[in-house]
Amino acid sequence: MIGKKIVETNPITIPEVKEMLEERSQFHELTYEQNLALDHVTKFANLDAENAQKLVEELEEIVKKNQAIKLEDIMPEDMADMRLMFAKERGSHKKEELEKLLNIINKYRE
Repeated sequence: MIGKKIVETNPITIPEVKEMLEERSQFHELTYEQNLALDHVTKFANLDAENAQKLVEELEEIVKKNQAIKLEDIMPEDMADMRLMFAKERGSHKKEELEKLLNIINKYRE
């Protein structure tokens, strides 16, 4: 990787990764790692890319973008799961905030 430098990073959701890999597979043969990634995201994508983006936008009103994306990827089902998601975070979220996040996630659950 001589001469290559990361200019910027932008986290994306699992459904967006799935969409990107499926689009790439139409034009190019995927590498072994890309095939593994496509298999993984196919199994674990909970929403389509459009709904995932809407969910992240709603969650971003309460938490940071990285946290919102992680919540969309995992789609916690109860308060215990929500607490685990934020266990390592500095500062804790109030119970009301966690309940509000859970209610938003439940609206998008299929």
